[in-house]
Amino acid sequence: MIGIDIVAISRIEKNLKRYGEDFLNKFLNQEEILLVNNSSGYKVSTIAGFWAAKEACSKALGVGICEDLRFFDIKLSKSKKNAPLIILSEKKMKFFNIDAISVSISHDGGFAIAAVMAKFKN
Repeated sequence: MIGIDIVAISRIEKNLKRYGEDFLNKFLNQEEILLVNNSSGYKVSTIAGFWAAKEACSKALGVGICEDLRFFDIKLSKSKKNAPLIILSEKKMKFFNIDAISVSISHDGGFAIAAVMAKFKN
């Protein structure tokens, strides 16, 4: 199953300016917050990409963000070559009967987009 989400980077930037780190704490864990922060501050396009990735994951699993799948059940990181990685807890992998899950994130023209592919067990 594939899930896709797109978000205007300006929407994320507006929320970040208005709510600061409280906004980030609603959907990113501390390790993810470190990934979106650099020496000059938060990288809004990366934050938007992470938002889109978590939303796309929920769509790939057919539930949306809800009681069955919360933002903090979805963990994003980066490979040694800086490619995005997505991880669900073993509990959620079993709950949704997932064999493998992967993510792709891109941003351009003021938008961030993410696609998540979940391979379900037979």
